[in-house]
Amino acid sequence: MLTFYTDLLCIGAGLAGERCAVEAAGAGFEVVCLSLVPARRSHSCCAQGGMQAALGNCAMGEGDCPDIHFQDTVKGSDWGADQEVAWLFAEAAPVEMRRLAHWGVPWNRVEPGVHTYYKGGKPFEKEELEENRGLIHARAFGGTAKWRTCYASDGTGHSVLYTMDNRAAQLGVQVHDRTEVISLIHDDGNCLGAVARSLRTGELVVYMARATLIASGGFGRIYRNSTNAVINDGGAHIAALDTGVVPLGNMEAVQFHPTGIVPTDILVTEGCRGDGGTLLDKDLHRFMPDYEPEKAELASRDVVSRRMTEHMRKGKGVPSPYGDHLWLDIRHLGEKHIRTKLREVDEICQYFLGIDPVKSLIPVRPTQHYSMGGIRTNKDGAAYGLSGLFSAGESACWDMHGFNRLGGNSLAETVVAGGIVGKKIVEFLKGSEVSFPTGIVREQVTKDRERIDALIKGEHGHENVYDVREAMFDVLEYAAGIYRNGDDLERGVGELQEIHERANRIGLKTNGLGANPELALALKMPGMVRLALCVTYGALMRTESRGSHTREDYPERNDRDWLSRTLATWKEGASLPNLTYEDASPVYTLPPGDRGYGGGKIIPRDAAKEDK
Repeated sequence: MLTFYTDLLCIGAGLAGERCAVEAAGAGFEVVCLSLVPARRSHSCCAQGGMQAALGNCAMGEGDCPDIHFQDTVKGSDWGADQEVAWLFAEAAPVEMRRLAHWGVPWNRVEPGVHTYYKGGKPFEKEELEENRGLIHARAFGGTAKWRTCYASDGTGHSVLYTMDNRAAQLGVQVHDRTEVISLIHDDGNCLGAVARSLRTGELVVYMARATLIASGGFGRIYRNSTNAVINDGGAHIAALDTGVVPLGNMEAVQFHPTGIVPTDILVTEGCRGDGGTLLDKDLHRFMPDYEPEKAELASRDVVSRRMTEHMRKGKGVPSPYGDHLWLDIRHLGEKHIRTKLREVDEICQYFLGIDPVKSLIPVRPTQHYSMGGIRTNKDGAAYGLSGLFSAGESACWDMHGFNRLGGNSLAETVVAGGIVGKKIVEFLKGSEVSFPTGIVREQVTKDRERIDALIKGEHGHENVYDVREAMFDVLEYAAGIYRNGDDLERGVGELQEIHERANRIGLKTNGLGANPELALALKMPGMVRLALCVTYGALMRTESRGSHTREDYPERNDRDWLSRTLATWKEGASLPNLTYEDASPVYTLPPGDRGYGGGKIIPRDAAKEDK
């Protein structure tokens, strides 16, 4: 059996994984990145709108600073964020954007002169100063007091990922693509690497490492309708959860993006609305100012998605064969702007919808987009439960997003957290001595081989893996969407427990040999249902509304009882995750208060205490 030894094993070769890899390789350590796809096809490539950083270069960003960025981030999180982490992020982001420019990212730059911008959907003129010529420009994003989202047209993720991959290659980082991790190797509280499966041959491969990083992105593909790539199915989250000691944080915090196109759910960037696009209903009425007079379309994503859903519930949606939707209108931005600064949106509309956004409205509705929850780490990116295991990016609950992330903060987080966590990994590697017990490795490989053989032979049953997945999709669709309630969640938890039993009885219809997608899904399916249970059970237990978690039967944000983070672990043989809670933040530099948008009643921390 093929075995690799390395200093750092990065599970994931997107922006967070490669940024950590660059930091470690630059310090002289050997690094191997594992990826389901070639590194430049990682889901980071699909990010469009930009990266938030308080540079204050453009006219509408004048006076910006990390303090204001920090405040916007904490308010956006609905006070669910770790404020110490939010400050680390806001302070480091401007440095990281300039570093990316030095490495070669082609940011849009300030062009002096009078320009037409949009705010609240209305045009106005603003002068960009000669003294700022050539500095990194910024656009508006939801929930921000200043324009601070650095961008490369609407292909920011693409531009930054290609630059980062070049940098990693220069430093000798190895990328083993078409390789999927199926379990972590751990012993006596230490993570020692992972067992992976080659998607080319179906063979198992062992990777032994002094430090292991999970940077595999989100788990959005446990939902039927998602902007996520098909590779974002939570495989590495499952491997961590299956250790029984690594907790997942805030799994009930799932973000729905307002503008997934209908019917494909491909994202069109928040930059459309940041640049002046508006949302219209079936009567072509611009409805968001009716709900959010101050922020309108640029309230935070959780708020805009709720308002869109509320408006469609009132019968104002546009009927279609794929269900009701609303319209996104960017026609007034003009052909030059759309063909250049929104060129990916233009191409998506042309290729997938057959429409020209210069002349036509874009059909959109909220769809699952981002996972605020993930592998719980401390501020250094070290995972709870296992020494030598780290996580960064969307796969982690670091936790700067709390219960709702602001647009532009996650793409920035990949490189900012990647830099911070990468430095901490280097410190760990400099001070660590690791032995690799062959018995533990052999035991884990044997266990994984037995799982595969049982699926191929149908030893536990003959459930169809695709039928099981569809059943999981159905439950999450009604129970764990934008609006939730106790009855649906309780029913959903019960049905998911039954689906989990079915998932443990899956048998293959194919022979399972070679690059077999049925086997790949069957290996993950019980774990995907466990992730779904972490989401729904966590949502059932959290009897409040905070950020993206909206309970119709508990509409208040309850700081008295629920200013906390959910931690979910799973013991072997259990039917439900074990939930515990920790304080949302060790310090409250910004005391809990009103976000300034979204409305809703708040039960303050100092209200009369009641038992949960």
